[in-house]
Amino acid sequence: MEAMLVDCVRNSLSHFVYKNAIFMCERLCAEFPSEVNLQLLATSYLQNNQAYSAYHLLKGTHMAQSRYLFALSCYQMDLLNEAESALSPLNEPGAEIPNGAAGHYLLGLIYKYTDRRKNAAQQFKQSLTLDPLLWAAYEELCILGAAEEPSAVFGEAATLSIQKQYMQQLPSSLGLNTYNDERNTTSAKNTSSEDYSPRQPKHTQGHGLKDISGNFHSHGLNGGVSNMSFYNTPSPVAAQLSGMAPPPLFRNFQPAVPNQNSLTTDNSPKSTVNSTIQAPAPRRKFVDEGKLRKISGRLFSDSGPRRSSRLSADSGANTNASVATVSGNGNNTSKYLGGSKLGSLGLRSVTLRKGNSWANENMDEGWVRGESFDDSRPNTASTTASMASSDAKSCDQEDEIMSQRITIGISEILSLLRTLGEGCRLSYMYKCQEALDTYMKLPHKHYNTGWVLSQVGKAHFELIDYLEAEKAFRLARQASPYSLEGMDIYSTVLYHLKEDMKLSYLAQELISTDRLAPQSWCAMGNCYSLQKDHETALKNFLRAVQLNPRFAYAHTLCGHEYATLEDFENGMKSYQNALRVDTRHYNAWYGLGMIYLRQEKLEFSEHHFRMAFLINPSSSVIMSYLGTALHALKRSEEALEIMEQAILADRKNPLPMYQKANILVCLERLDEALEVLEELKEYAPSESSVYALMGRIYKRRNMHDKAMLHFGLALDMKPPATDVAAIKAAMEKLHVPDEIDESP
Repeated sequence: MEAMLVDCVRNSLSHFVYKNAIFMCERLCAEFPSEVNLQLLATSYLQNNQAYSAYHLLKGTHMAQSRYLFALSCYQMDLLNEAESALSPLNEPGAEIPNGAAGHYLLGLIYKYTDRRKNAAQQFKQSLTLDPLLWAAYEELCILGAAEEPSAVFGEAATLSIQKQYMQQLPSSLGLNTYNDERNTTSAKNTSSEDYSPRQPKHTQGHGLKDISGNFHSHGLNGGVSNMSFYNTPSPVAAQLSGMAPPPLFRNFQPAVPNQNSLTTDNSPKSTVNSTIQAPAPRRKFVDEGKLRKISGRLFSDSGPRRSSRLSADSGANTNASVATVSGNGNNTSKYLGGSKLGSLGLRSVTLRKGNSWANENMDEGWVRGESFDDSRPNTASTTASMASSDAKSCDQEDEIMSQRITIGISEILSLLRTLGEGCRLSYMYKCQEALDTYMKLPHKHYNTGWVLSQVGKAHFELIDYLEAEKAFRLARQASPYSLEGMDIYSTVLYHLKEDMKLSYLAQELISTDRLAPQSWCAMGNCYSLQKDHETALKNFLRAVQLNPRFAYAHTLCGHEYATLEDFENGMKSYQNALRVDTRHYNAWYGLGMIYLRQEKLEFSEHHFRMAFLINPSSSVIMSYLGTALHALKRSEEALEIMEQAILADRKNPLPMYQKANILVCLERLDEALEVLEELKEYAPSESSVYALMGRIYKRRNMHDKAMLHFGLALDMKPPATDVAAIKAAMEKLHVPDEIDESP
């Protein structure tokens, strides 16, 4: 009954019928109360977005998997101190972090959001050491600015780690426990190499939370896809989804066993990157343990239906071997065959030809009665020996082929991750042009995916190349219409381009796709902000913050709207909240600098602009405002140096050239200022402030006709109302000597 309920719960989870999974798991826990069953119930709650239920259910538990699930529920409820205590108890400083790489990754996130960046980076690095394919950990390192070169992370050490991980995980998935290995080693010394020892296999053990179909009672709830599926080896999950009985883990369960003669061999597995669970295929039969020790590194596919399998054995075989026995109404008993220890890395499928039917039948009877089985009939050993010898030769060839496939598969994946990792690392270092060049090295099928195109769009956005950014994000939408990755930045791109119709359409699409995603409400807020409805925009941004308080960009957008509404106090709070989430979120440092600049708190302004500059040293906008703050602090020479850097960083950006001209005017270097403005007119021919500043320079030089001409040109370009008033005031005072209007 227990195994039947467990299988029902897993089946419901695998089909996303969470309500049924919770109901049946409650029945399971009521009938068979145990901490392992509580873990399954907690997982059902977590899958159903009921972290609070899992929290109360697992509070006070001590098993490793329980601690991990409890920490995960605490993390989702923003109880970070309790989550940390569950993963790394204070009274046990040397305790092992549960769930391996996934546990270290979760602890890294906790450290990150409690402002312990160095500890977070250590945990992310440790998770990558345990599992080099945990890309999320490397991306977090990039966000923290602590990522190593991808060649070091996804290099030779990663290859060896994957091989080691693969070899360690396969025995658990095939039932190669140490106890049975030792027993079989002893048996091999006392019997011929043709003897066979039935075993009960375990399910594949993974790393993440989402793999809910694994052997829950054998290993706790270990999620993720194991390395078997990585190489497209059939997985035991398929057998569970097929309606066949699961392994006989509990004495209460008595499944009916199908005819063992229906077993057939399956095809050899192929090594591919993205494997999917397919329909259950008949399971291969395996050669004996002794023979496999001579042929090292033999891996078995174990995805077929849980069918009865009996192998002939010699009279010297161990009669007390650990064998899982399930009987039901006098039917045949189901037993499971394991394999050997793993030698060199190799994925091999070994076919065992059937012995005589009398051997199977008599062995069944012997196992059912718990009696020793005496197979002393002649010719069996010699026949089996010749078969095993033939199988060994064919397996050697198959081993070499599969080893090559595995090596090639690992090499291809790590090569791909090195390219993606380098692009991601450069992006978060804000070396955007280098990142774009790196992404161009990707194969077309990977470049034209939603994630990569979104990263390309972000890089163009940071380069203030909004047209190219819009193009990249548009392609990303076409590649992944229902992905929200980067859509908050896309909406900001459309805001800067003043594409109100496109922005409105995007916002409506995102809201219809997912009303509970912060990106959707950021897009809606940008739409209202473009229409100058800042109060409604602020409400939308606050909704985004409410949906995900760890979404730094939503906090920053709130700060921008507060600053526009001149609510500087709340604006500063929003920017500070963004920095609590991500200390490298340079937009928030920039926002604080702008508020302090408007409040004429120049030292604070310069500090915050410099912090933003240290994070993003290639932003011409940040350099421009840093130069402005330095100029206001009477440090004009430093300001000019920064402005020169800003101009070199982006010649298309008119702001640093304009600010440089302003500084030169204040330094009475009027001719140089005019040269800069004449060059600037080519880049920004419709910028009214350029002509207004030229008018003030000509006025200063008593060239009243040219001054009036440029003031008139500035007014023709429809400047903001504040600029209109300043320009008209300058025109009225045109003949007043020594009068310079320093306002833009």
